[in-house]
Amino acid sequence: MRDRRVVETTFPVRYAETDQMQIVHHASYVVWMEEGRSEFMRQSGADYAEIERGGHFFAVTSVQVRYVAPAHYGERVTVRTWVEELRSRTLTIGYEIVNAANGTLLVTGRSEHVCIDRQGRVVRIPELWRQLLA
Repeated sequence: MRDRRVVETTFPVRYAETDQMQIVHHASYVVWMEEGRSEFMRQSGADYAEIERGGHFFAVTSVQVRYVAPAHYGERVTVRTWVEELRSRTLTIGYEIVNAANGTLLVTGRSEHVCIDRQGRVVRIPELWRQLLA
């Protein structure tokens, strides 16, 4: 992440995201990664809503998650998000989720996306969005 722009998004673990032991359910981390990705896009000036109004979508083609340590109800977490790779039609986003209070690494992950149009055809990422994400 040394030479990459990293956006951090911090929020509390909500009770609904946990199991009976107040440990975060594994699927919640993927939702948090999506929130980190959305915030990264907003801060880049490439808001998803604006991209979609223009007729382009970033369809998820792959999600990889490595669970390192659990988060618990009542803790605050920070999602760190960055662009790992930007190609003509694809985008790969990297993530780290850490405990906001002590920095303990909880999860690492990445998601891969392909740019499609309203008809679902794979298309080039518009130059404006490429510049904002680069």
